[in-house]
Amino acid sequence: MGNIIDYVKLAKDSFDSRPFCEVDSLVLSQFAYLRFNGFVPGISSLYGSISVRELMEQDNLESLFLDVRDKRNNRKLLSALADSPRFQDIRMTWYVEHTDPVQEKQFSAITFLIGEGIAYVAFRGTDSTFVGWKEDFNMAFLNPVPSQEEGVKYLNRFVGSPYRTMLVGGHSKGGNIAVYASMYCEQSIQDRIHVIFSHDGPGFTDDIFLSENYAKTKYKIRKTLPQSSLIGMLLQQQEEFKVVKSNRFWIMQHDPFSWLVNGVDFQYADNLKGNASYFNRVLNKWVSSFDKEQREVFVDSLYHVIKSTNAKTFKDLLLNKKGKIFAAVYAIKDIDEDTRRFILKTLGSLFVLLVREFDKHGSWKP
Repeated sequence: MGNIIDYVKLAKDSFDSRPFCEVDSLVLSQFAYLRFNGFVPGISSLYGSISVRELMEQDNLESLFLDVRDKRNNRKLLSALADSPRFQDIRMTWYVEHTDPVQEKQFSAITFLIGEGIAYVAFRGTDSTFVGWKEDFNMAFLNPVPSQEEGVKYLNRFVGSPYRTMLVGGHSKGGNIAVYASMYCEQSIQDRIHVIFSHDGPGFTDDIFLSENYAKTKYKIRKTLPQSSLIGMLLQQQEEFKVVKSNRFWIMQHDPFSWLVNGVDFQYADNLKGNASYFNRVLNKWVSSFDKEQREVFVDSLYHVIKSTNAKTFKDLLLNKKGKIFAAVYAIKDIDEDTRRFILKTLGSLFVLLVREFDKHGSWKP
């Protein structure tokens, strides 16, 4: 039993002989984390594209992995894709990457052209920037967030383009954007979208789940989660999903390279593990116990502390730790007393919920 890299290495059949599947979607969703600036034509290019095999012939390939998590496995994935009869001739186009700290937006998308008839649009998930994570947490009180709006605009650019069957997907926040953009893009594009793949993507607030747009789109959604999913179970969960086995522990299962593949499909489990159900139950109860304004105060206050350190990524946070701790302490002191009291009360309520759910269900272990 292997992972997505092993799957790509063993995939010899074409998309004509074996249709596009959920594992293919996760492969391309992970591939979409690479920095394709300067390699893949942007949104202004109507017809320019580059194949995976041609990409491997370019200079300065190391720039593809700039600030990308797990460079080692991503290099292996690129090499396997370029050698694979199934993937090497896929063409890439319409690459977009926008990060805006002011708008609190981290967005990227790329289109993979498969043969003559299919376009797979992959939305990138959250990267290592704090801006990206802040936008994720904004979903708890803001609808839509900037990347969701950007996703809609991206799909709408297909209006008037040569007809192709469209598949849309992404990992983590990318899966959430894929679902949202597919719900709110132009009707002519919605009609072309056959399947929406969300790989451990967070859910939505009730106003989205109860909307007419969601009702008419949900039958297209194929959602997959690892056994100990945390990210994919955030917010009110009304989507159906399949559970995939992983070789990592708890939150580390969010990593697509840890998902197990058996032949041409995932290795599935019957249910989420007990620890995942426990923490998801607690987090969703905790979030729903506050109104949107309270959620915004909590998220913005914590982000204010992180911004005070001038760290842009998690890696930055580890540099000059002493100086960053001092900056964070001063930022906490700068928060007004009422807000500080609210944050402590909010964190305290999370602890109470953890204990209460533990007592109610006996143990969070499987």
